[in-house]
Amino acid sequence: MAVYRRSYTSYSGALTPTWSRWLVLFRYSRRTLFRSKFQTGLFALCFFYPVFCLFAIYLAHNLDFLQKFGAGNVQFVVIDSKFFFYFVNVQGVLAFFLTAFAGPGLISPDIANGALPLYFCRPFSRVEYVLGKSSVLAILLSQVTWIPGLILFAVQAILAGPAWTWHHLWIAGSLVVSFLIWIAILSLLAMALSAWVKWRVVAGALLLAVLFFGAGFAQAINAVMRTELGHFLNIMYLMATVWTALFDIGGERAIPVAQAWIALFAYCAICLALLVRKVRAYEVIK
Repeated sequence: MAVYRRSYTSYSGALTPTWSRWLVLFRYSRRTLFRSKFQTGLFALCFFYPVFCLFAIYLAHNLDFLQKFGAGNVQFVVIDSKFFFYFVNVQGVLAFFLTAFAGPGLISPDIANGALPLYFCRPFSRVEYVLGKSSVLAILLSQVTWIPGLILFAVQAILAGPAWTWHHLWIAGSLVVSFLIWIAILSLLAMALSAWVKWRVVAGALLLAVLFFGAGFAQAINAVMRTELGHFLNIMYLMATVWTALFDIGGERAIPVAQAWIALFAYCAICLALLVRKVRAYEVIK
C-alpha cells in the first residue's frame, strides 16, 4: 500500500514466547530426519535389541513357559548389572551409527547454502540455534538409549519385587548417566563436524573416522611409544572405562576413571568451542 495513506499498522497478534523459539528449529529439523527410508529403517532397527531384552526378562521370571520346552531346570539369563551393561554397549553402538547418518545433515546445509544470516536476522541467538539443532539428536538418541533402558529396568523391578528394586536401584542411575554422557559426546561431535565440513557425506565419514581410526591410532601410539597415553585419543576406550565403573564391572583399565571423565568433558568442551566458532551470521575471509 502507499506510504502516504498511513493506513498500515504493526502486527498485533500473539507472539511466540522467547523461551520456546528454539523449538521451531527442532520441529522442522526433526521432520527432515525421517524423509529418508534408510534412516527410518535404521531407527526402527535400534529397537530390536530392547525387544529381545524385554523378552529375556519375561522368560527369566516365567519358568513355566520354559518347562513346556523341556528347559525348566536351565537358568535362562541373570538380570543384574552385567545384563544392563551389555544393553548399554549394544545400544551405544547403534546410537553411534544413527548419529553418523542423522547428525551431519543438521548444520552443514545451512552453512553450505548461506542460511545462517537468515536465521540470525530473526530473534534467534547462537545459543538458541545450537540448542534447537542439538535437541534433535538428543531426543532422537534418547528414544533408543536410556528411555528403553529405564523401561526394561521398570519391567524387571515389577517382576522381581521391591527387594530387588531397592537393592539394584543404582543401576537405573548408571543407565541414565552412561547414556547422557554418550549422547552429549555424539551430538557435539556430529554438530561440530557438520559445522566445519559443508558436505554431509564427508562429515559423516569423518565422524566414523574419529572413533574407528582414532582407536587404531591410539593403539599405534601405545605400541610405538610403549605408553598408555594413547588411550586418551580413543573415545570408545574412554567411554568403556566410564561404563565399566558405573556398572561395577570387574577388570583392570589402563586409565583411571577420573582421568577418563576429565578427557570426555574436554572433548565436549573442544567440540562446543569449535561449534560456537563456526556458527555465526557472517564469516570473515582473509
